Amino acid sequence: MKRILITGGAGFVGSHLCERLLNEGNEVICLDNYFTGSKKNIEHLMDNKYFELVRHDVINPYMIEVDEIYNLACPASPVHYQYNPIKTIKTSVMGAINMLGLAKRVNAKILQASTSEVYGDPAVHPQPETYWGNVNPIGLRSCYDEGKRCAETLFMDYHIQNEVKIKIIRIFNTYGPNMNPHDGRVVSNFIVQALKGQDITIFGQGTQTRSFQYVDDLVEGTIRMMNSRDGFTGPVNIGNPVEFTMLELAENVIKLTNSKSKLVYRPLPQDDPLQRQPLIDLAKKELNGWEPKVQLEEGLKSTIAYFDNLLKQV
Repeated sequence: MKRILITGGAGFVGSHLCERLLNEGNEVICLDNYFTGSKKNIEHLMDNKYFELVRHDVINPYMIEVDEIYNLACPASPVHYQYNPIKTIKTSVMGAINMLGLAKRVNAKILQASTSEVYGDPAVHPQPETYWGNVNPIGLRSCYDEGKRCAETLFMDYHIQNEVKIKIIRIFNTYGPNMNPHDGRVVSNFIVQALKGQDITIFGQGTQTRSFQYVDDLVEGTIRMMNSRDGFTGPVNIGNPVEFTMLELAENVIKLTNSKSKLVYRPLPQDDPLQRQPLIDLAKKELNGWEPKVQLEEGLKSTIAYFDNLLKQV
């Protein structure tokens, strides 16, 4: 049994990670300030004697004895990270410093949940880990993009200077149950709009592409990365290399929800990437052949069922 700390553990991805690691027989401490996370996501775990929930903001230091740390704490959708951009960059940078300091003190292995946003609006397609990115340092998305880039720098410097055992993953678009219905992400937006019979909002012409991975595939890749060989720090892309346009996604959601929603078009937001697709050769090589298993239609069905149930409770 390992003692594992998960920051942002009550969030969308964190809650699934908490459940999986508990099911594997570990002791899990979930740290969250509930800015975007929710107790509802982890309330079914509260009766497990090996699960502990702590309300805490990673901007402030936290002391505990653990074997592993998964650093997921940070709002990850544009609506939330742009709401308070200074808080967002503090969470990424000071959160990384505090968790790396903890890992150094207790000799824990630590994983950073970075993002495909470090590639910005990519001039290279698909994106390999060797690509340095095309990021606007003073744009609306910079608090998140540059915050995560700086966190990666901190992780590498703590590893080189202090020999902290680190792992870095770059997460591409992920969807599934426990998503916040108001987070402004395209999958949750489309599903909620379709279920409510509202117009579905397409930004630009809908020809921009994204690669969607189901949350279970992300959790599997994340745990494999934590358990990967000692000499491998990453960063490594964790995402689905199958590309879809926004129009294709909208059409899938309308079909699966039997919705009468119509498509409406709005201007593209500033610095919104036109393409986003991971190259996952490194993940396949280093993470025992990891690749996404859940097809889009299968994943959308379970996500639609989750939101349908959620909306009936409102």
